[in-house]
Amino acid sequence: MTSVWRRSSHSGTGGSQSDCVEVARLAPGTVGIRDSKDVAGPRITLTTSVARRLAEVIRAGGDDRF
Repeated sequence: MTSVWRRSSHSGTGGSQSDCVEVARLAPGTVGIRDSKDVAGPRITLTTSVARRLAEVIRAGGDDRF
């Protein structure tokens, strides 16, 4: 399976607006997250259910530890 990394359409192209993450489906049931400026660097791998929950918490602003 070839992974297609995607970045938010709200990401800019320069300066601090280019500081963002990319996500990709790595395998069925698995999502990868990486730094858009360091595509060969480390990445986090989560199950889709954990990734979905993480996105919900971040959108809600309910946990500043992320």
